[in-house]
Amino acid sequence: MYVAVALFVVAWLLTRRTSIGLFVESVGINFQSSFYSGINEKRIKLFAYSFCGFCAGIAGLVVTSNIRTSDANSIGMYTELDAILAVVIGGTLLGTGGRFSLMGSAIGALVLQTTITSMLSFGVPASAIIAVKAMVVIAVVLLYAEQVKTFVRKLGNLSLRRETAQ
Repeated sequence: MYVAVALFVVAWLLTRRTSIGLFVESVGINFQSSFYSGINEKRIKLFAYSFCGFCAGIAGLVVTSNIRTSDANSIGMYTELDAILAVVIGGTLLGTGGRFSLMGSAIGALVLQTTITSMLSFGVPASAIIAVKAMVVIAVVLLYAEQVKTFVRKLGNLSLRRETAQ
């Protein structure tokens, strides 16, 4: 827990108290306009990927020490699904580029872990939990899709027309 809190504080300080956070958001939203405004987008991307790799390495050490073994085939399996789901639950919109909320993502991770622990305590099999998480990610991605938004608007307009016609 101390390692996670320390990394969270470092990430928060880097992204909210220095210009690096502004540069990361700018490059994430539109790297071409960032380039034209004088930001070296390649260096910012290199920094962001390096920091993510550092955090992934720390997470790997924590997970390996937790289970006291290193199984390259199954350690960290479906962790990317958990990461996407925690970020989405935390309120970060998919497809918005650099807009993010560290606190929202941390709260999303806590909500996700609480949900998983609750489901396991109720006797839900682990394979079913993975399927539920995958369906939630698919549902969120579909909700962000412009085609689905258009379809829902058309259904809403159709129901309004029916109500006014009656």
